[in-house]
Amino acid sequence: MALTLTTYGRREWIACSAIFAGLLGAIAALAWAYTPWLAPAAVPVLAAWGWAMWFFRDPDRLVPDEPGVFVSSADGIVADITPVGPGEALGVEGTRIGVFMNIFNVHVNRVPCDAQVVSIDHQPGVFLDVRKPEAAFRNESATIRLSVTHGGRQHAVLVRQVAGLVARRIVTDLFPGQQVHRGQRMGMIKFGSRLELWVPAELVGEIRVSVGDPAVAGQTVLVAAPKESANA
Repeated sequence: MALTLTTYGRREWIACSAIFAGLLGAIAALAWAYTPWLAPAAVPVLAAWGWAMWFFRDPDRLVPDEPGVFVSSADGIVADITPVGPGEALGVEGTRIGVFMNIFNVHVNRVPCDAQVVSIDHQPGVFLDVRKPEAAFRNESATIRLSVTHGGRQHAVLVRQVAGLVARRIVTDLFPGQQVHRGQRMGMIKFGSRLELWVPAELVGEIRVSVGDPAVAGQTVLVAAPKESANA
């Protein structure tokens, strides 16, 4: 199967290819001019180039079509499941589910549900290790507020892209007013980071993951909303 690279990382993987091509060219020239024993030095260079390309991979995902579910926006491990109150970003009581991405995970992020984008708020900050609790609030982040229709009412749902210790760039490929669909690509965070889903209590019918579970972006169901009544 061919490796598909994300357009969100085009600048980086083109730059990496140019750098590694230069290194391989230099090794080949030195090996030809001085000694063929230098040729094996190309092996770790090729391995590093391969990893750089693999990091920016963008595989297709089988998105579940079950009504009323919220899928993970990131590949990784469920790091925490935390109740939130009306004094926090969501504005009402609800649940926050954090997914930690390490440098080996696919880093393309996906929309958790069918919704309309209300706003995108980029917050400058520091770059702490995202496994530290304070990183969720102090690190650089982008908060995407979505409007979700359920039971004949509109509900606010948040997705937060949180930069990590190594990550230095958040890409959010959405705009206010945009209609989005579950599993749709929405951007990426480069080199180790965290994604959070904030769901209001009214939409938390069932939490389908536990801390420590693996998550696959666009595919793993994190939360299922209560069933809508027939006359809603």
